[in-house]
Amino acid sequence: MEERNNLYPIFLKTASLEVLIIGGGFVAEEKLRFLLKSSPDAKVTMVAPFFRDETVAIAQKSNVEMLTDSYRDTYLQGKHLVIATTNIPEVNIQVYKDCRSQNKLVNVADNPPYCDFYMGGIVTKGNVKVAISTNGKSPTTAKRLRQFFEEVIPEDINQLVQNLNSYRKTIKGNFEQKVETLNKLTESLVK
Repeated sequence: MEERNNLYPIFLKTASLEVLIIGGGFVAEEKLRFLLKSSPDAKVTMVAPFFRDETVAIAQKSNVEMLTDSYRDTYLQGKHLVIATTNIPEVNIQVYKDCRSQNKLVNVADNPPYCDFYMGGIVTKGNVKVAISTNGKSPTTAKRLRQFFEEVIPEDINQLVQNLNSYRKTIKGNFEQKVETLNKLTESLVK
């Protein structure tokens, strides 16, 4: 049987969620950059015994609280998403276990068996956002697909979305009639 990606893609409103990143090294910085690039208004707390200077600079420009400390499960209180990035496997696995026992979504960086979610490739053009997942198998492929979509999605796609949203509000009829009208109007986008 052919292997397939069974992940369910969602788009999270991170401004209303609490995100915890455990670790302060390069991987933590990479995860923070990725999160803030996609969601600049994300509410993030970072916990680590040390932070890279570059990470501190990024955090100071955003809504990021930095706590200089070692991981303790009390830091999970009130958090919705947790990302563990330490270079100590035992700590990352303990974070995973603690999150599972408290029903928190967790991602242990570079360790798919200990991930409830993956942070895949993302392309954003105004209101249009495309997320790419390789089921945790190949971040490099996700990166290349992201680059491809950045090239092929037109820069003016946001104007099209805004125009269609305005037009949608003027369409008369029931839901099915509105969908049919919009489907006919947008058919040329895929031809």
